[in-house]
Amino acid sequence: MTIELLQQVRLLDAVETVDRVVDVLIEDGLIQAIEPQIDEVPPDAQIYTSQGLVLGSGLVDLYSHSGEPGFEERETLESLGQAAIAGGFTRLNILPDTEPTIDNPATVNWFKTQNSKLSCWGALTLGVKGQQMTELSELAESGVVGFADGQPIANLALMRRLLEYLQPLQKPVALWACDRSLVGNGVVREGVESIRFGLPGNPAMSETTALSALLECVEEIGTPVHLMRISTARSVELVRAAKARGLPITASVTWMHLLLSTKSIEHYDPNLRLEPPLGNQVDQVALRKAVKEGVIDAIAIDHTPYTYEEKTLAFSEAPPGAIGLELALPLLWQTLVDTQQWSALELWRSLSTRPAACLGQKMEAIVPGQPAELTLFDPQLSWSVNGQSLKSRSRNTPWLGKPLVGRVIRTWCP
Repeated sequence: MTIELLQQVRLLDAVETVDRVVDVLIEDGLIQAIEPQIDEVPPDAQIYTSQGLVLGSGLVDLYSHSGEPGFEERETLESLGQAAIAGGFTRLNILPDTEPTIDNPATVNWFKTQNSKLSCWGALTLGVKGQQMTELSELAESGVVGFADGQPIANLALMRRLLEYLQPLQKPVALWACDRSLVGNGVVREGVESIRFGLPGNPAMSETTALSALLECVEEIGTPVHLMRISTARSVELVRAAKARGLPITASVTWMHLLLSTKSIEHYDPNLRLEPPLGNQVDQVALRKAVKEGVIDAIAIDHTPYTYEEKTLAFSEAPPGAIGLELALPLLWQTLVDTQQWSALELWRSLSTRPAACLGQKMEAIVPGQPAELTLFDPQLSWSVNGQSLKSRSRNTPWLGKPLVGRVIRTWCP
């Protein structure tokens, strides 16, 4: 029997909108008591003085990438799970672009046997190639969390059929609006910086034209859709207008698009080669405001591991993506909460209850009698990002070798 008492911890309950300092007693993974002060302490309890620490609901990542199966040198399921726990994430949802792809029940079942705590998205199309739809009903029965390719689907006729077939399955559907023909060879968001840096520009309309077409499909067919990787100010306005019309949509932005803008690329760090690319400053401001207001529902991590050799290339040639499970909370807290741009509850809600709601899941209030699905965070703890401190097998992050303030120190995962 394990009994733990957290004394005078700052409790952030995003469900009940509670931000207060309390004592919390946890016994064998179950919350036993929450009081301003617990005086009657069991004799075998482990007591932790927790002034200055933050205790909140476990974090939820909408979508990230695994290396295994197929690319274990990038990330294994074990290292991915360890990185998630180290970052405070109790729920992690894997995109289907593994090798083999998660486009059949056998692969879904294999994932379940490897790690029962990881959930996976079922592919919409075979091999996530956007050409032929998978056996959607069979995948739904196999227990996927929902459906997503993690890649844009260019064929709008196929998109229409997918939304029609998916409607009765009552599973979340995540789609990325991107027109590859307009992206061309663009690797940064088109604008003043792309010209200054001499890098091919990716116009905002590569996202907004595809998003407009997708919203038309949703309005016509009525299937609820989650919009992945919103990255431009114009897209925010399209989402805002669509929600005002009552369309059944939710939306997310990845964490690095809130932290950084195209200006950050001036040193040509290939770890800042992302897809969609970092936005211009007007995009960054609009995205932060949209999450704060709830126009964009949630923050996703989109953890994308690559080996050192794969990423150590010229900026334009490097594959897009960066790791982030262990870095997102401290960097977002430091940038948005410490500067009082967001409240602590606003950030926590965007990383926990709102992503869960996008998946049709529910986060329980932090009250006695509930299982402890919790994250303990020290916003003042200093540490260095390096191979020894990271649980992820990959190191493709622009913060490698740099000091950070704020770190998750304990995660309770039922």
